[in-house]
Amino acid sequence: MFRFILIRLAQSIFVMFVVSLIAFSLFRFVGDPVAQMVGQETSIQDQERLRERLGLNDPVPVQFVRFLRDLGTGNFGFSYRTRQPIGEMFLDRMPATLELSFVSLLISLAFGIPAGIYTALKRGRFSSSAMLILTLIGVSVPTFVIGIFLIYIFGVQLTVLPTFGRGETIAIGWWKTNFLTVEGLRALVLPALTLGIYQLALTMRLVRSEMLEVLRTDYIKFAVARGLNYRSIYFHHALKNSMMPVITIVGLQLGGIIAFSIVTESVFQWPGMGLLFLESIQFVDIPVMSSYLVIIAFLFVIINLIVDLLYFVIDPRIGSATDSQI
Repeated sequence: MFRFILIRLAQSIFVMFVVSLIAFSLFRFVGDPVAQMVGQETSIQDQERLRERLGLNDPVPVQFVRFLRDLGTGNFGFSYRTRQPIGEMFLDRMPATLELSFVSLLISLAFGIPAGIYTALKRGRFSSSAMLILTLIGVSVPTFVIGIFLIYIFGVQLTVLPTFGRGETIAIGWWKTNFLTVEGLRALVLPALTLGIYQLALTMRLVRSEMLEVLRTDYIKFAVARGLNYRSIYFHHALKNSMMPVITIVGLQLGGIIAFSIVTESVFQWPGMGLLFLESIQFVDIPVMSSYLVIIAFLFVIINLIVDLLYFVIDPRIGSATDSQI
């Protein structure tokens, strides 16, 4: 297992290096940040002095090495727009994004797994077909359309839920949470549903597909022939063996929800990392854009590493197969 972990760590470090290179390359040439930081009355000489102070005149390899060194020490630099430390900006916004992502994932799992099991066991029924059609709509409709629809129904017509902002929060150290106030929980409902509906549809379809595949296997047919209780067959044998791919999709879902919450945060003006990224694009705030991409990639790498380790715990043969290939 130790060798398995070392291999995964080495792969993760390589991925982070490549992502850092991509982040550095993408955002070095999207615009002149100095032009966004100063006014029209600023002289050319002052602009050049500012560019020199920011290190923008250094050779590109020197800038990249400095970028990697700062990332390695946890120093993300300063925002060109606000002059604040980027690490503090992300720490201030991170609780909003993580709480929204966590609740969205819970919604998708709480409804998606039971719905997937039901549509697999009751295939052919009208209710099962109706659920599949609804999930197809949920996958096909863009997230921002779902968000606008929920705002119109619950915010404009029924006026029962807030449609923007985070509501009232309570600070626990540096972490500001929605979970401890009624207004905070009410503000969380619509954006969490918007993110969760799409993931719910994917979860349901995956569980249904895996359950149907397992139910066709010989050992399930043998269990039925032996006269075992159907509840035991479905929920102990079939469901257990359907969960391996679900573990993967849950990990990717969490990373995807965090990474792609940008649209939802924009629609609901949710003060998370995604909204901060959009604001940094508007003002060509290159350090914030680069840091966001690296942080999201780091979260994906950590989640995938945890999923790989869970695979190894569930089925140690995976580690043995990996060792034999090397």
